Amino acid sequence: MAKMKTHRGSAKRFKRTASGLLKRFKAYKSHKTGKKSPKRVRNLRKGALVSKGDQKRIDSMLP
Repeated sequence: MAKMKTHRGSAKRFKRTASGLLKRFKAYKSHKTGKKSPKRVRNLRKGALVSKGDQKRIDSMLP
């Protein structure tokens, strides 16, 4: 059986932490930030962890 290929779109969007969890970046930050409060835009810069249900799906894309 051939090796499983990494899903390249997922590889660019998610990073694995040292404990094996997946880190993601938040949406709604790329444009139209003028109407959003500075606090909201600042918090969108931070990464977040992928939810438990989604982690199972994404794990299969990132062998």
